[in-house]
Amino acid sequence: MVNIKSSRIEKKISRLLKAIQPTARLRILFGIGQGEACVCHLEALLGYRQAYISQHLMALRKDGILETRRIGRFIFYRLTNPKLLELIHRAGDIAGIPEKELKALTQMEPLNQCDCPHCNG
Repeated sequence: MVNIKSSRIEKKISRLLKAIQPTARLRILFGIGQGEACVCHLEALLGYRQAYISQHLMALRKDGILETRRIGRFIFYRLTNPKLLELIHRAGDIAGIPEKELKALTQMEPLNQCDCPHCNG
């Protein structure tokens, strides 16, 4: 028989995994990496439309996975708990993806197509 406490734990873990499950959300989390990113940066990096990215960012924020910081008209998103990237990297390792490839997905570099302060000083 499952006790109430273990049931709560399982539900909490399940909610976290469900929240990051869509491929677009994983790509967004890789795009943010250990740093932070604005919507225009993610749009230039991932090739998704702004509205689509914003929809996923809102869901990730609602689930407590992301937090924000504003600089002028730019809102920057970052992980509330950087250990989430460790979880994703471990899942990639279990799936047989080389660590080098996973790390390459989280390298944040300035983008010419992005107008944010991180990319254009």
